[in-house]
This record gives sequence, structure tokens and C-alpha cells, in this order.
Amino acid sequence: MSEAERRNLAAIDSDDDQIETEAPVSTQGLAELARIVEAIVFASAEPVSERALAERLPANVDVAPVLRHLQKIYETRGVHLVQVGSAWAFRTAPDLAFLMSREAVQQRKLSRAAMEVLAIIAYHQPVTRAELEDIRGVETSKGTLDVLMETGWIKLRGRRRTPGRPVTYGTTDAFLDHFGLPEIRDLPGLEELRGAGLLSARMPSSFAVPVPNVDPDELTEDEEPLEDIDLESLGLLAPRGE
Repeated sequence: MSEAERRNLAAIDSDDDQIETEAPVSTQGLAELARIVEAIVFASAEPVSERALAERLPANVDVAPVLRHLQKIYETRGVHLVQVGSAWAFRTAPDLAFLMSREAVQQRKLSRAAMEVLAIIAYHQPVTRAELEDIRGVETSKGTLDVLMETGWIKLRGRRRTPGRPVTYGTTDAFLDHFGLPEIRDLPGLEELRGAGLLSARMPSSFAVPVPNVDPDELTEDEEPLEDIDLESLGLLAPRGE
């Protein structure tokens, strides 16, 4: 056997040894990682993204099993670890939420029109103001959209790649958090809405509830990103030089 062949075999043996030592995280190690994640999420006023958590953990640690482990620990407690879009937060267990009602801050009550607009945006996003009006059959005031923007439940996504480049609207992680939805795809469907008495029994048999399949954080092919000049024209960014 030549010297080169011996070196190649030695390299292969070394790689095999390395592979054999890459064992899954031990139970003790998983518990310690869960403590780190628990501390980070607990100390944050906002839901923490998986990317942010991964950056705080040791290198090459998969955060997903750590989150599942921590979620399992809390599933029988008074607070649960819940997914909010691509982020995570601690929230009161659903069966104990009624106990917190006296402590909840009274929020501004949304009008019927605002609730309709919010529902359309949630199910049909990305959607433009003109598309909102086509679905509702009536004009949608800028004030209604402004109120929903103030709640933090909707956002400007981008501009439609059509003449006039109308602004598109979508929901936020705050919307998911408020309504207890892990993802936008978890919005109630036809049977759930009917079971809750939110749909008329006289709805036509052809009626269907759209299933959102868009990533709220990513633009679709027919959208383009908002630029500073767009935000300035919408009054969301101070003009340059001021």
C-alpha cells in the first residue's frame, strides 16, 4: 500500500470517528438548552423568533426540538409556550383565560366595518383597497384602514405589479398573537365558522371560505417591495431633508 493510500484511509477513519461522536443532545443537555430558551422568551416583551433564539444557543444546536421539549413541559401549566407566526411567546392557558378578564386592558372597540375589513385582509391577503371594496360591495374609508393599522394587526406589505401600483395589505404577528393563531393558515374554516354561528344557514352551497396560503413575511410574485419614496407618499416616513 502506498503512502498516499494510507493517508486516505486514515482520513476516512478520522471522519468515521467524528460521525460516531456526533450523538443527539442528551436529556441533561436538552434540559439546559430549554432553560436558556425559557429565560430568553420569558424576559422578552415581544414574541421571540426562532432565528433570534438560535443565535443565543451554542453553535449547531437545532432549536426546534428544544422548543418542543419546553412546550411539552408547559402544556399542563397555567401558561403555555405558543407559536406566533415564526416566533414564540408565553401566554395564559386557554382554559384559564377567563380569570384574566378583569386584568385585561379594555381595547378600543372596532366598528363592524373595521371587523369586516380585517376579516377580508386576513383571508384574502395580499389585498388592495380596491379589492377590499369589490369584496365588500361598498367603499372602504381610509379611516377604517388607519384604525386597523393603529391596532398593529395589519400592515402595508408592498405594491401590486399592476397599473397604478396599489398598496397591498396583510396581517401581522400581532394579529396572530391576539387571536391565538400559530399561523395564518390556522384561521377557522367553513365548518368552524358555521359551528360558531358566524355564517347564515341560508348560505349558498357553493359558498367557500378561502384558505390563506401566503407567508405574511414574504412578497408574492405580483408584489414589489415598498421603497422610502412610497412610505413618504403614504405619510409613513418623514420626507428627506426635514
